[in-house]
Amino acid sequence: MLRMTMVNWKWRCSKRSRSESALMAQMEIGVNVGGVRQVLYGDLLSQYPETRLAELINCLAGGYDTIFSLCDDYDPGKREFYFDRDPDAFKCVIEVYYFGEVHMKKGICPICFKNEMDFWKVDLKFLDDCCKSHLSEKREELEEIARRVQLILDDLGVDAAEGRWRRCQKCVWKFLEKPESSCPARVVAVLSFLLILVSSVVMCVGTIPELQVLDAEGNRVEHPTLENVETACIGWFTLEYLLRLFASPNKLHFALSFMNIVDVLAILPFYVSLTLTHLGARMMELTNVQQAVQALRIMRIARIFKLARHSSGLQTLTYALKRSFKELGLLLMYLAVGIFVFSALGYTMEQSHPETLFKSIPQSFWWAIITMTTVGYGDIYPKTTLGKLNAAISFLCGVIAIALPIHPIINNFVRYYNKQRVLETAAKHELELMELNSSGVGEGKAGGSRADLDTVPPDPAGMEGPSWSSRLKLSHSDTFIPLLTEEKHHRTRLQSCK
Repeated sequence: MLRMTMVNWKWRCSKRSRSESALMAQMEIGVNVGGVRQVLYGDLLSQYPETRLAELINCLAGGYDTIFSLCDDYDPGKREFYFDRDPDAFKCVIEVYYFGEVHMKKGICPICFKNEMDFWKVDLKFLDDCCKSHLSEKREELEEIARRVQLILDDLGVDAAEGRWRRCQKCVWKFLEKPESSCPARVVAVLSFLLILVSSVVMCVGTIPELQVLDAEGNRVEHPTLENVETACIGWFTLEYLLRLFASPNKLHFALSFMNIVDVLAILPFYVSLTLTHLGARMMELTNVQQAVQALRIMRIARIFKLARHSSGLQTLTYALKRSFKELGLLLMYLAVGIFVFSALGYTMEQSHPETLFKSIPQSFWWAIITMTTVGYGDIYPKTTLGKLNAAISFLCGVIAIALPIHPIINNFVRYYNKQRVLETAAKHELELMELNSSGVGEGKAGGSRADLDTVPPDPAGMEGPSWSSRLKLSHSDTFIPLLTEEKHHRTRLQSCK
């Protein structure tokens, strides 16, 4: 009898559970997101029970505290939940219940969409790969803006705990590395740029025979005036490099930087040749010394690359070429295949002519290179009809092979250039708004100037100058950049991008 009672009790419990599950599956939930109403069903939402919408199914039994912990408002008469969120992003988020993945619509900020997914408790693993790439790109942009803003803030702030030597280093570094920091720094940058041009012109003019003079042994050498100008330029470059090395925060990183290696290569040949001229004659023959000095003089062409330090256009071009390695490799592969094929065909077709200029296939490589690149020096050319037809086909193929990767390379250049301009403008705009908000909080007024910004009293917790992060958090500004601090903050203008 007891066993029958237990069986009946379990059967009733399972029946009640099935009925509750069926009732829950048929349950309708009204959701109003930003004024857009949608009706969702329990069986659809229960597929992902850890999401916020799935939690709405059982929240009614927990009372109003549970309800309002999940939504902004609730209408018991309509059984409708209200959310003050972006309706366009919500339409994308609920796709996970229908299709098992989320796609971000065009025009929605990726960072804002990520925040929406976090609010609805939908994991980022459901976001499609194409949308994840946009999210990663936007994160990199925000990190770059935060980095630029932080660098400028570091320049504006003064650490009272630093010694005089350290402050002197920072001033010298700012003077030489940031021409926009002051008018004298801009003048020095322009002067350095002009001296690079002068030294390059002197290097070229010094090779003109009419401007050269004869030494004691009857050999032509550079005019003494040009040598003096070059010595003055090298002295300036050396002083500039030593000062920047002295003021650099990280000496090892400074020495291994590409542009600093270029600076060393630009000034090193002068001192090596000077050493060989005065001391090398004692250890080796004079002819060998002159040949070594002449070879070192060729290395002076490296100083022209110093212009990249003062030209954002050259830096952008360098970055575009680095990002276009795949397209450049494709171009070289096309040309290599075409050169091999057409040089072999040209050599074979020209063997029937008694005065052929194609002596071997390796020699034909030169003809294929100048033909496919549309140079055509004319030192080697086909003389047979088939050879000329082969030359015409190689010419057309060369034009097509060169033209194909050009468009992606140009796109990389334009994209990076526009991106740098946008990031620079965004960083300056952030600083202007942060300056206004910081001045308004620190001085008790709505506006402020850069002079007011410099006179904000230091943080009483530590003698490290203005506490920028604390002022930003106190001002509740919509320009707060969360990447500058580890503490969380409300959604910002940078994150919403609207």
